[in-house]
Amino acid sequence: MESVLEIQERQKNLSVVPAAVQSSLSNNFVPVSDNHKIVARDINAYFGKVQALRNVSLSIPENSVVAIIGPSGCGKSTFLRSINRMHEIIPGSRITGSLTLDRKDIYQMDAVMVRKRIGMVFQKPNPFPTMSIFDNVAAGLKMNGMRKKARLKEVVEKSLRQAALWDEVKDSLSKSGISLSGGQQQRLCIARTLAVSPEVILMDEPASALDPISTSKIEELIYELKKQYTIVIVTHNMQQAARVSDFTAFFYLGSLIEYDETKTMFTSPRLKRTEDYITGRFG
Repeated sequence: MESVLEIQERQKNLSVVPAAVQSSLSNNFVPVSDNHKIVARDINAYFGKVQALRNVSLSIPENSVVAIIGPSGCGKSTFLRSINRMHEIIPGSRITGSLTLDRKDIYQMDAVMVRKRIGMVFQKPNPFPTMSIFDNVAAGLKMNGMRKKARLKEVVEKSLRQAALWDEVKDSLSKSGISLSGGQQQRLCIARTLAVSPEVILMDEPASALDPISTSKIEELIYELKKQYTIVIVTHNMQQAARVSDFTAFFYLGSLIEYDETKTMFTSPRLKRTEDYITGRFG
């Protein structure tokens, strides 16, 4: 996770939003619906005096994959972290607006419960280095009071199967989690997230540090997981966003510029700024 100084440095350019950006903020073509799994209304996020998000409103349908794209420093990861209240653990940060999960205000709920219902997979694989593969997956279960060995084994196996990792590690569950390859470590972290039965999975560039084969496995996994979970993924990879997502949100300078079905966004975006970013003219 970035340090406070790194975040503040990365987002200094958010202090001023050009008029051209401000004029496009109403171009949200996926209606904000209270019936959707996650609903954000007028979200503003700050790191001290630096404003990282500006009046972001969007809703995320259940059992869908939403990709968040945009250049570095545009607020993608900040928005992702705000969904499960990771944003608030950074000193000097604050947020205004409304974020709901199943119509209940996330910021009125217990933070631990929010993070149980909304899991997160980070950019770099982060298995617990002193734990075995088995214990990495079981860690959250044990923290939540599960002690029966038979039940732990059952959930660990199920989670590793869901993460498409079981066949590769079933004979080496006692080995260290960090003994795995980078792609396997990331799938192990996904299994650890799945083990506590979240409803939503947030992924912050989960394949950016992986080789093409591992990236392909993560993308196939995302496609399978959306049958049971709602997924929000931050990515710099336009092809990846086009392959795995149902909806795409384009952020720029802390603002949501355009949000629509992915097919529409990549074939006929309504705004030239969106087209310019997707086609690589800037960013």
